[in-house]
Amino acid sequence: MHSSSRLRLVIILLLSKGNMVNYEVTVFTGNRAEATTLNNVFIKLVGTDGESKRKWLMGLKGASAFIRGAVSSFNICCPASLGELVLIQLDKQRLPLFPEDSWFPAKVEVKSPEGNIYRFPIHGWINNSNTHYFREGTALKVFEDTHHLGAYSRLQEMKKREQDYNWAVYMEGMPHCIKADNPLSLPCEVMFSFTKASEFAFTASTGLVELKLKGLADCKKPWTDIDSISRVFWCKQTEISEYVEEHWKEDAFFGYQFLNGVNPRLIRRCSALPSNLSVTDDMVFPSGQYSLAEEMKKGNIFLCDYRNLDGVKANTINGKQQYLTAPLVLLHRTPDAKMMPLAIQLKQTPADNPVFLPSDSEYDWLTAKIFVRSADFNEHQLNTHLLRTHLLAEVFAVSLLRNLPMVHPLYKLLIPHTRYTLQINYLARLFLISETGVFTKFSASGGEGMTTILKRSLSSMTYSSLCLPEDIAERGLEAVPNFYYKDDGLRLWEIIHRFVERVLGHYYKSDTDVQKDSELQKWIGDIFEHGFLSQASTGIPQGFSTMTELNKFVTMVIFTGSCQHAAVNSGQYDYGGWMPNTPITLQLPPPTRKGTTSEETMLQTFPDVNTTVQGMSTMWLLSKQSSDFVPFGEYPEEHFTEEIPCELIKDFQAELKKLSSDIKARNSTLKLPYPYLDPTALENSVAI
Repeated sequence: MHSSSRLRLVIILLLSKGNMVNYEVTVFTGNRAEATTLNNVFIKLVGTDGESKRKWLMGLKGASAFIRGAVSSFNICCPASLGELVLIQLDKQRLPLFPEDSWFPAKVEVKSPEGNIYRFPIHGWINNSNTHYFREGTALKVFEDTHHLGAYSRLQEMKKREQDYNWAVYMEGMPHCIKADNPLSLPCEVMFSFTKASEFAFTASTGLVELKLKGLADCKKPWTDIDSISRVFWCKQTEISEYVEEHWKEDAFFGYQFLNGVNPRLIRRCSALPSNLSVTDDMVFPSGQYSLAEEMKKGNIFLCDYRNLDGVKANTINGKQQYLTAPLVLLHRTPDAKMMPLAIQLKQTPADNPVFLPSDSEYDWLTAKIFVRSADFNEHQLNTHLLRTHLLAEVFAVSLLRNLPMVHPLYKLLIPHTRYTLQINYLARLFLISETGVFTKFSASGGEGMTTILKRSLSSMTYSSLCLPEDIAERGLEAVPNFYYKDDGLRLWEIIHRFVERVLGHYYKSDTDVQKDSELQKWIGDIFEHGFLSQASTGIPQGFSTMTELNKFVTMVIFTGSCQHAAVNSGQYDYGGWMPNTPITLQLPPPTRKGTTSEETMLQTFPDVNTTVQGMSTMWLLSKQSSDFVPFGEYPEEHFTEEIPCELIKDFQAELKKLSSDIKARNSTLKLPYPYLDPTALENSVAI
């Protein structure tokens, strides 16, 4: 080319460049293990008035531009403004000599030539060379998403999600779960972080070693004395577990656990004695200071009924038949606000089934309480813990991921409360309740009994029982003092409900908005069908007609997966590490007449040594907090980008901080603290 021609071309290019507009693009790579990519990264900006060319993001940082925690900025020039940015396209391509790797971008921010800042939340893995679409962070309901490119990307995202998240039936008559061949086949965005995976695997494999119980895992002998159990238990104690070991025989502590132990949802006020429990004033109030009729009228008599366990076939462990009862427990709230047991009947039918009383011999009464505590363990694990938190949280999560795109306001609100749930549940099915699982092999209700209890539990579950204010009212427990689960739980429910109401109220201005949100209606429809098996008797909504209905249901979803799970999970080792307080199975049948028990028969009734230590190890694992734990109400992944919801999150966090302060102050005055619903101890999701 002639030098003058070359000069003219340079001048033309410089003049044309002078008319170009500049977009400043900042890419934030997540600060998590293995988030780095060394591949080439490309971006395209798409706006209402046009799109940029696909641009290779190459800058001064070179290969370090997309390492873990990096924040890197680039300039993209366009011939004219693209208008309002709708989405970005990201892809990465491996270099010829490098393998394809995985990259975890947290977000992309774009400053337009007009000075506007557009934020694109990602918080997900890119592990292939495909083009990925990410929407600008302003939340949009489906009927508001009117730009053709936005609507198209929304449709494509949901098609991909429906392929990635499929329903499966793990057990007939139970809530459905995610379809996956193994933990590694789960979509990468819902899998454990490297930190979580490593810690969980280590804790699971070394639990017996950590507890210094490795040498006892194969010992199929019975315990010979309480001191032997104590010598095993000393190795890993907590402040609460020490209290349990010291007080487990006491009636006041036995009654206290129905309120503030790990299964606080069974006790209810008793206004009329059940027909299958025959007790009289003389039996329960021998000194005549009270009458049952008067105390029931005052609201001071309570009942725990384990009828869900009636007739359940108990397990066989170490070649020996195990025993599981379905007790009835009558309790009395005394003037000094203690919940004291009055009577225990170990079976539902009175035949060959004495009513045990505090006035009976020491071991008759203690044995009756031990059978109750073992029944409580099995009812708690399968109904209260597994079904009503883990399995429901999985249904809520799978339906969310199948039906709501990232740009939907409800997705943004709920996605932090699904963290790790799908993988932890897969592992529970694999290692706890499978044919070779610990729970199946070593608990009284393992095997056939487990199926029976779970099906019964689901068939009797109601929507109102999942909503704490209604549940407490239905059980007649509003005025019960020293009921910290109730006190802390109701305050949490109110705080969550206020937050949900304000956030969703920002996006849904009327009941009509709720009714015409087809994605929202599909979400609740899937939950009704796959979580509650289309049983209208549960009271679960099949669709939403009003904002009030939506706010209540979303509050329940958040409460169930965070607060309720913490209440029934976090204290498992505290209350169950000392085996005599929570035997996972029992080896002798319940006494059919009084005067046949002793310390020797009690020890023979307890589970064998290996069964005990397997139970201890499992409860230790389930109670152990991960180092990448995310406290309730903390949202390190910023899905909301608009000012109002971000301010509402700050208000929510301030309310949680005040509640935490109040709980800590109260606990400092108690001999036995109740820490499980302190927001700083709650996790955002079912993650363990």
